[in-house]
Amino acid sequence: MLKLFKGAAVAGAAVAALTALPGVSQAQEVTLRMHTFIPPVANPSKTFLIPWAEKVGKDSGGRIKVQPFWAMQLGGKVPQLLDQAKDGVVDIVWTLPGFTPGRMPRVEPFELPFVHKDALSSTLALQDYQAKHLGPDLKDYQPLLVHVHDGFLFQTKEPILKLADLKGKKIRAASRGGVWLLEALGATGVGLPLPQIPQALSKGVIEGVTLPYEIAPAVKTAELVSHFSTLSGSQPRLGTNVFTFLMNKDAYDSLPPDLRKVIDDNSGVNIAKAAGENWRAIEAPGRKVIEAQTKNKFYVISPEETAKMKSAAEPVFDRWYGEMKKIGVDGPALVSDARSLIDKYSK
Repeated sequence: MLKLFKGAAVAGAAVAALTALPGVSQAQEVTLRMHTFIPPVANPSKTFLIPWAEKVGKDSGGRIKVQPFWAMQLGGKVPQLLDQAKDGVVDIVWTLPGFTPGRMPRVEPFELPFVHKDALSSTLALQDYQAKHLGPDLKDYQPLLVHVHDGFLFQTKEPILKLADLKGKKIRAASRGGVWLLEALGATGVGLPLPQIPQALSKGVIEGVTLPYEIAPAVKTAELVSHFSTLSGSQPRLGTNVFTFLMNKDAYDSLPPDLRKVIDDNSGVNIAKAAGENWRAIEAPGRKVIEAQTKNKFYVISPEETAKMKSAAEPVFDRWYGEMKKIGVDGPALVSDARSLIDKYSK
């Protein structure tokens, strides 16, 4: 668990809206409802969301209480989380904009094939990139953090050892860029929110997924698939997904200055390094859960086949550039910035 987020247990809360003690601003106590699609046993919950909530509570002297609601407990569908935060249905959400394709298009260069290297460099790069480019996408929120996981690999029922093995396979991806990548590689890309994965695998709706190791315990891929394939070379993962940790603007603005500072001190550049390191670190225990199932096998796709996949993925960029042109965004410039920033933080 991250040292940054160690603290007391999150206190329960009786109220779900911001409340203040009359006439005593500095004594104001608030409860913030945090909603997400993952269960509390998932690695991101245990190692990031829960510790973050504890840290905010501790830093505020107990005056901010973050009340978590897991696995869509407050209702709605996963793609609606962004609107729940925007509209004040909840105070904080942690979700993927990729679940609502095109909703935050300027984050997507980090999700394009082989741009990403690792969770730390991409998450640090995203902080600079956010300041420069993400204003239009995040204008309706108080951003707490934009970050990535360590990168996804093939997790499939049948082994993927070469490009030809993907032909016709139905494989899940989290974003439209991930779906386009699978299509470019000859597979059928299926966009599904995370909670739908176990049932889709069990019923044969999909034959595999593109996911990091760390989330396997939460979606049971250790039991439901048997083959796990990474790539050769310095970028062993196909890509990554961008996550947004967002707060309702009115909820943030309603806080007194000292409590806004607590939130600010636990947001953005102040927690990005710890978050990136966390998502790198939780890959190992996720893989151990998979290794515990003796049926599971691990592969590294050969350099020759890796090169074929990279070449086959190139049209994904042109497809994305075309989408950006429709909304007046310079796609190549964004990809160039993303790559240069990742290189900066990879050194």
